[in-house]
Amino acid sequence: MKSAPIYPFTAIVGQEKMKLALILNVINPGLSGVLIRGEKGTAKSTAVRALADILPQIEVYADDPFQLAPGEEEAVYLEIVRLLNLPGDGLPPTRSRKVRVVELPVGATEDRVVGTMDLEHALKKGEKRVEPGLLAAAHRGILYVDEVNLLDDHVVDVLLDSAAMGVNSIEREGVSFSHPARFTLVGTMNPEEGELRPQLLDRFGLCVNIEGIIAADDRVVVMERRAAFDDHPEDFIRQWAFESKALTDRILAATTLYPQVTVARKRLYEIAQYCLDVGVDGHRGDIIILKTAKTLAAYEGRNEVASGDIQTAAELALPHRVRRQPLMEIADNVEKLRSRRAG
Repeated sequence: MKSAPIYPFTAIVGQEKMKLALILNVINPGLSGVLIRGEKGTAKSTAVRALADILPQIEVYADDPFQLAPGEEEAVYLEIVRLLNLPGDGLPPTRSRKVRVVELPVGATEDRVVGTMDLEHALKKGEKRVEPGLLAAAHRGILYVDEVNLLDDHVVDVLLDSAAMGVNSIEREGVSFSHPARFTLVGTMNPEEGELRPQLLDRFGLCVNIEGIIAADDRVVVMERRAAFDDHPEDFIRQWAFESKALTDRILAATTLYPQVTVARKRLYEIAQYCLDVGVDGHRGDIIILKTAKTLAAYEGRNEVASGDIQTAAELALPHRVRRQPLMEIADNVEKLRSRRAG
Protein backbone atom coordinates (compact mmCIF):
# COMPACT_ATOMS: atom_id res chain seq x y z
CA MET A 1 0.00 0.00 0.00
CA LYS A 2 1.39 3.38 -1.02
CA SER A 3 1.99 5.68 1.95
CA ALA A 4 0.31 9.09 2.07
CA PRO A 5 2.48 12.03 0.92
CA ILE A 6 4.09 14.02 3.74
CA TYR A 7 4.24 17.81 3.84
CA PRO A 8 7.89 18.97 3.43
CA PHE A 9 9.67 20.08 6.59
CA THR A 10 11.38 22.96 4.78
CA ALA A 11 8.01 24.30 3.59
CA ILE A 12 6.71 24.87 7.13
CA VAL A 13 6.24 28.61 7.69
CA GLY A 14 7.74 30.14 10.84
CA GLN A 15 8.15 28.18 14.12
CA GLU A 16 11.92 28.44 13.69
CA LYS A 17 12.71 27.64 17.32
CA MET A 18 10.62 24.46 17.22
CA LYS A 19 12.23 23.34 13.96
CA LEU A 20 15.72 24.01 15.31
CA ALA A 21 15.03 22.06 18.54
CA LEU A 22 13.81 19.07 16.50
CA ILE A 23 16.83 19.16 14.18
CA LEU A 24 19.27 19.36 17.10
CA ASN A 25 17.68 16.33 18.76
CA VAL A 26 17.96 14.34 15.54
CA ILE A 27 21.65 15.24 15.23
CA ASN A 28 22.25 14.41 18.89
CA PRO A 29 19.61 12.13 20.53
CA GLY A 30 21.65 12.50 23.75
CA LEU A 31 19.90 15.85 24.28
CA SER A 32 17.06 13.85 25.91
CA GLY A 33 14.25 15.09 23.73
CA VAL A 34 12.23 18.23 23.24
CA LEU A 35 8.99 19.35 24.86
CA ILE A 36 6.84 21.52 22.58
CA ARG A 37 4.28 23.58 24.50
CA GLY A 38 1.56 25.33 22.54
CA GLU A 39 -1.97 25.47 21.28
CA LYS A 40 -3.51 23.13 18.71
CA GLY A 41 -2.92 23.75 15.02
CA THR A 42 0.65 25.06 15.23
CA ALA A 43 2.27 22.40 12.97
CA LYS A 44 3.72 20.32 15.83
CA SER A 45 2.85 16.86 14.48
CA THR A 46 3.37 18.01 10.86
CA ALA A 47 6.95 19.05 11.71
CA VAL A 48 7.78 15.74 13.43
CA ARG A 49 6.54 13.56 10.57
CA ALA A 50 8.10 15.83 7.96
CA LEU A 51 11.51 15.75 9.61
CA ALA A 52 11.48 11.94 9.80
CA ASP A 53 10.59 11.81 6.12
CA ILE A 54 13.75 13.61 4.97
CA LEU A 55 16.18 11.74 7.22
CA PRO A 56 18.50 9.22 5.52
CA GLN A 57 17.21 5.65 5.37
CA ILE A 58 18.59 3.20 7.93
CA GLU A 59 19.64 -0.45 7.61
CA VAL A 60 17.75 -2.99 9.72
CA TYR A 61 17.56 -6.76 10.00
CA ALA A 62 14.50 -8.21 8.28
CA ASP A 63 11.58 -8.68 10.71
CA ASP A 64 13.62 -7.44 13.70
CA PRO A 65 11.23 -5.93 16.30
CA PHE A 66 14.16 -4.19 18.05
CA GLN A 67 15.36 -2.16 15.00
CA LEU A 68 19.01 -3.05 15.71
CA ALA A 69 21.78 -1.70 13.49
CA PRO A 70 23.49 -4.40 11.38
CA GLY A 71 27.23 -4.41 12.05
CA GLU A 72 27.14 -2.06 15.05
CA GLU A 73 24.63 -4.11 17.08
CA GLU A 74 25.19 -7.57 15.60
CA ALA A 75 26.30 -9.13 18.92
CA VAL A 76 23.28 -7.59 20.69
CA TYR A 77 20.95 -9.10 18.06
CA LEU A 78 22.40 -12.60 18.50
CA GLU A 79 22.21 -12.33 22.29
CA ILE A 80 18.54 -11.25 22.20
CA VAL A 81 17.70 -14.12 19.82
CA ARG A 82 19.32 -16.54 22.28
CA LEU A 83 17.73 -15.08 25.41
CA LEU A 84 14.21 -14.83 23.98
CA ASN A 85 14.15 -18.03 21.90
CA LEU A 86 13.34 -16.06 18.79
CA PRO A 87 12.99 -18.04 15.54
CA GLY A 88 15.86 -18.14 13.05
CA ASP A 89 19.48 -19.21 13.01
CA GLY A 90 22.33 -16.73 12.59
CA LEU A 91 21.96 -13.27 11.14
CA PRO A 92 18.98 -12.56 8.86
CA PRO A 93 19.20 -10.49 5.67
CA THR A 94 19.12 -6.71 5.99
CA ARG A 95 17.03 -4.06 4.27
CA SER A 96 16.79 -0.29 4.11
CA ARG A 97 13.80 1.69 5.32
CA LYS A 98 12.79 5.18 6.36
CA VAL A 99 13.19 6.42 9.91
CA ARG A 100 9.97 5.74 11.79
CA VAL A 101 7.80 8.02 13.86
CA VAL A 102 6.33 5.87 16.64
CA GLU A 103 3.32 7.52 18.25
CA LEU A 104 2.49 6.84 21.89
CA PRO A 105 -1.24 6.84 22.62
CA VAL A 106 -2.42 8.81 25.66
CA GLY A 107 -3.81 5.70 27.36
CA ALA A 108 -0.59 3.66 26.95
CA THR A 109 0.34 1.43 29.89
CA GLU A 110 3.85 0.71 31.12
CA ASP A 111 3.67 -2.81 29.60
CA ARG A 112 2.81 -1.32 26.20
CA VAL A 113 5.75 1.07 26.43
CA VAL A 114 8.43 -1.19 27.93
CA GLY A 115 7.35 -4.62 26.68
CA THR A 116 5.71 -7.61 28.35
CA MET A 117 5.42 -11.39 28.23
CA ASP A 118 3.85 -12.99 25.14
CA LEU A 119 1.23 -15.02 27.03
CA GLU A 120 -0.23 -16.60 23.89
CA HIS A 121 3.17 -18.01 22.93
CA ALA A 122 3.76 -19.22 26.49
CA LEU A 123 0.42 -21.06 26.56
CA LYS A 124 0.84 -22.61 23.11
CA LYS A 125 4.56 -23.50 23.22
CA GLY A 126 5.36 -23.56 26.91
CA GLU A 127 8.21 -21.09 26.28
CA LYS A 128 8.81 -17.64 27.71
CA ARG A 129 8.94 -14.91 25.11
CA VAL A 130 8.88 -11.13 25.42
CA GLU A 131 6.48 -9.01 23.41
CA PRO A 132 8.59 -5.91 22.54
CA GLY A 133 7.11 -2.55 23.49
CA LEU A 134 7.02 0.85 21.84
CA LEU A 135 10.55 1.64 23.03
CA ALA A 136 11.86 -1.22 20.89
CA ALA A 137 9.93 0.05 17.87
CA ALA A 138 11.28 3.58 18.44
CA HIS A 139 14.98 2.61 18.53
CA ARG A 140 16.88 4.70 15.93
CA GLY A 141 13.68 6.61 15.21
CA ILE A 142 11.42 9.30 16.68
CA LEU A 143 9.06 8.66 19.60
CA TYR A 144 6.21 11.17 19.39
CA VAL A 145 4.07 11.70 22.49
CA ASP A 146 1.13 14.02 21.94
CA GLU A 147 -0.45 15.47 25.10
CA VAL A 148 2.40 14.14 27.23
CA ASN A 149 0.97 16.03 30.21
CA LEU A 150 -2.05 13.68 30.18
CA LEU A 151 0.08 10.52 30.47
CA ASP A 152 0.56 8.70 33.75
CA ASP A 153 3.61 10.19 35.52
CA HIS A 154 5.25 6.78 35.88
CA VAL A 155 5.03 6.14 32.13
CA VAL A 156 6.58 9.56 31.43
CA ASP A 157 9.39 8.67 33.86
CA VAL A 158 10.09 5.44 31.96
CA LEU A 159 10.21 7.32 28.64
CA LEU A 160 12.59 9.94 29.96
CA ASP A 161 14.85 7.32 31.58
CA SER A 162 15.21 5.48 28.27
CA ALA A 163 15.73 8.72 26.33
CA ALA A 164 18.56 9.71 28.68
CA MET A 165 20.23 6.28 28.99
CA GLY A 166 19.59 4.88 25.51
CA VAL A 167 18.59 1.52 27.03
CA ASN A 168 15.30 -0.15 27.96
CA SER A 169 15.22 -2.90 30.61
CA ILE A 170 12.48 -5.53 30.76
CA GLU A 171 11.90 -7.47 33.98
CA ARG A 172 8.93 -9.80 33.56
CA GLU A 173 8.10 -13.27 34.98
CA GLY A 174 11.65 -14.59 35.20
CA VAL A 175 12.85 -12.86 32.02
CA SER A 176 15.38 -10.09 32.56
CA PHE A 177 17.20 -8.38 29.71
CA SER A 178 17.98 -4.98 28.21
CA HIS A 179 17.95 -3.73 24.65
CA PRO A 180 19.12 -0.48 23.00
CA ALA A 181 16.47 2.25 22.91
CA ARG A 182 18.08 5.35 21.42
CA PHE A 183 15.44 7.61 19.96
CA THR A 184 14.53 11.24 19.51
CA LEU A 185 11.81 11.96 22.09
CA VAL A 186 9.28 14.62 21.13
CA GLY A 187 6.55 15.48 23.62
CA THR A 188 3.81 18.01 22.90
CA MET A 189 1.28 19.54 25.24
CA ASN A 190 -1.28 22.30 25.54
CA PRO A 191 -0.54 24.12 28.84
CA GLU A 192 -4.23 24.98 29.18
CA GLU A 193 -4.89 21.27 29.82
CA GLY A 194 -2.49 21.10 32.77
CA GLU A 195 1.26 21.23 33.35
CA LEU A 196 3.78 18.46 33.83
CA ARG A 197 5.28 18.09 37.28
CA PRO A 198 8.52 20.13 37.62
CA GLN A 199 10.55 16.93 38.15
CA LEU A 200 9.36 15.60 34.78
CA LEU A 201 9.68 18.96 33.02
CA ASP A 202 13.33 19.12 34.02
CA ARG A 203 14.04 15.71 32.43
CA PHE A 204 13.25 16.96 28.92
CA GLY A 205 16.45 18.28 27.37
CA LEU A 206 14.91 21.19 25.44
CA CYS A 207 11.63 23.08 25.74
CA VAL A 208 9.96 25.33 23.18
CA ASN A 209 6.89 27.53 23.62
CA ILE A 210 5.05 28.08 20.34
CA GLU A 211 2.05 30.15 19.26
CA GLY A 212 0.05 30.62 16.11
CA ILE A 213 1.57 33.00 13.55
CA ILE A 214 0.24 36.56 13.99
CA ALA A 215 1.56 38.27 10.81
CA ALA A 216 -1.17 38.33 8.14
CA ASP A 217 1.33 37.87 5.28
CA ASP A 218 2.74 34.72 6.86
CA ARG A 219 -0.73 33.31 7.54
CA VAL A 220 -1.57 33.80 3.87
CA VAL A 221 1.59 31.90 2.90
CA VAL A 222 0.55 29.05 5.22
CA MET A 223 -2.82 28.82 3.45
CA GLU A 224 -1.32 29.04 -0.04
CA ARG A 225 1.26 26.34 0.61
CA ARG A 226 -1.21 24.03 2.29
CA ALA A 227 -3.72 24.41 -0.55
CA ALA A 228 -0.98 23.72 -3.13
CA PHE A 229 0.08 20.59 -1.22
CA ASP A 230 -3.49 19.32 -0.85
CA ASP A 231 -4.26 19.87 -4.56
CA HIS A 232 -1.04 18.43 -6.04
CA PRO A 233 1.10 16.84 -3.29
CA GLU A 234 3.72 15.24 -5.58
CA ASP A 235 4.29 18.51 -7.47
CA PHE A 236 4.55 20.48 -4.23
CA ILE A 237 7.04 18.00 -2.72
CA ARG A 238 9.16 18.22 -5.89
CA GLN A 239 9.24 22.03 -5.59
CA TRP A 240 10.85 21.67 -2.15
CA ALA A 241 13.14 18.74 -3.03
CA PHE A 242 16.30 20.88 -3.29
CA GLU A 243 15.79 22.50 0.14
CA SER A 244 14.91 19.12 1.67
CA LYS A 245 18.06 17.47 0.27
CA ALA A 246 20.21 20.38 1.49
CA LEU A 247 18.82 20.01 5.01
CA THR A 248 19.35 16.22 4.97
CA ASP A 249 22.99 16.72 3.92
CA ARG A 250 23.50 19.37 6.61
CA ILE A 251 22.11 17.06 9.32
CA LEU A 252 24.38 14.22 8.15
CA ALA A 253 27.43 16.49 8.13
CA ALA A 254 26.61 17.79 11.63
CA THR A 255 26.19 14.26 12.99
CA THR A 256 29.65 13.38 11.68
CA LEU A 257 31.24 16.61 12.94
CA TYR A 258 29.71 16.60 16.45
CA PRO A 259 32.31 14.31 18.12
CA GLN A 260 35.08 16.68 16.97
CA VAL A 261 33.53 19.87 18.41
CA THR A 262 35.59 21.38 21.24
CA VAL A 263 34.63 23.83 24.01
CA ALA A 264 37.09 26.29 25.54
CA ARG A 265 37.07 26.35 29.35
CA LYS A 266 35.99 30.01 29.39
CA ARG A 267 32.80 28.91 27.57
CA LEU A 268 32.06 26.49 30.41
CA TYR A 269 32.18 29.45 32.81
CA GLU A 270 29.73 31.29 30.53
CA ILE A 271 27.33 28.35 30.75
CA ALA A 272 27.64 28.12 34.53
CA GLN A 273 27.07 31.87 34.94
CA TYR A 274 24.01 31.74 32.67
CA CYS A 275 22.42 29.07 34.88
CA LEU A 276 23.30 30.94 38.08
CA ASP A 277 21.95 34.24 36.73
CA VAL A 278 18.49 32.87 35.90
CA GLY A 279 18.17 30.65 38.98
CA VAL A 280 18.47 27.05 37.85
CA ASP A 281 18.59 24.25 40.42
CA GLY A 282 20.88 21.25 39.92
CA HIS A 283 23.36 20.69 37.10
CA ARG A 284 21.26 19.16 34.34
CA GLY A 285 20.70 22.59 32.76
CA ASP A 286 24.46 23.24 32.51
CA ILE A 287 25.11 19.86 30.90
CA ILE A 288 22.24 20.16 28.40
CA ILE A 289 23.38 23.68 27.39
CA LEU A 290 26.88 22.29 26.80
CA LYS A 291 25.57 19.44 24.62
CA THR A 292 23.18 21.75 22.76
CA ALA A 293 25.87 24.37 22.11
CA LYS A 294 28.18 21.68 20.70
CA THR A 295 25.36 20.40 18.49
CA LEU A 296 24.61 23.94 17.27
CA ALA A 297 28.27 24.45 16.38
CA ALA A 298 28.26 21.19 14.40
CA TYR A 299 25.03 22.21 12.64
CA GLU A 300 26.70 25.48 11.64
CA GLY A 301 29.72 23.53 10.34
CA ARG A 302 32.11 24.69 13.08
CA ASN A 303 34.32 22.55 15.33
CA GLU A 304 34.43 25.00 18.25
CA VAL A 305 31.63 26.39 20.40
CA ALA A 306 31.10 30.18 20.29
CA SER A 307 29.30 32.49 22.75
CA GLY A 308 26.35 32.75 20.36
CA ASP A 309 25.89 28.98 20.53
CA ILE A 310 25.62 29.19 24.30
CA GLN A 311 23.00 31.95 24.18
CA THR A 312 20.88 30.04 21.64
CA ALA A 313 21.32 26.80 23.61
CA ALA A 314 20.22 28.53 26.84
CA GLU A 315 17.01 29.75 25.17
CA LEU A 316 16.19 26.12 24.35
CA ALA A 317 17.48 24.38 27.49
CA LEU A 318 16.46 26.72 30.33
CA PRO A 319 12.85 27.98 29.94
CA HIS A 320 11.41 25.01 31.86
CA ARG A 321 14.25 24.96 34.42
CA VAL A 322 14.11 28.55 35.65
CA ARG A 323 12.99 28.67 39.28
CA ARG A 324 9.43 30.01 39.29
CA GLN A 325 6.93 31.37 41.78
CA PRO A 326 3.58 29.55 42.13
CA LEU A 327 1.30 30.13 39.08
CA MET A 328 4.19 31.79 37.21
CA GLU A 329 4.36 30.88 33.50
CA ILE A 330 7.34 29.08 31.99
CA ALA A 331 9.88 31.64 30.75
CA ASP A 332 9.50 32.69 27.13
CA ASN A 333 12.73 34.72 26.78
CA VAL A 334 15.57 33.55 29.00
CA GLU A 335 17.97 36.32 27.95
CA LYS A 336 15.41 38.99 28.87
CA LEU A 337 14.84 37.31 32.25
CA ARG A 338 18.61 37.18 32.84
CA SER A 339 18.98 40.90 32.07
CA ARG A 340 16.05 41.78 34.37
CA ARG A 341 17.51 39.79 37.27
CA ALA A 342 20.98 41.26 36.72
CA GLY A 343 19.49 44.75 36.82
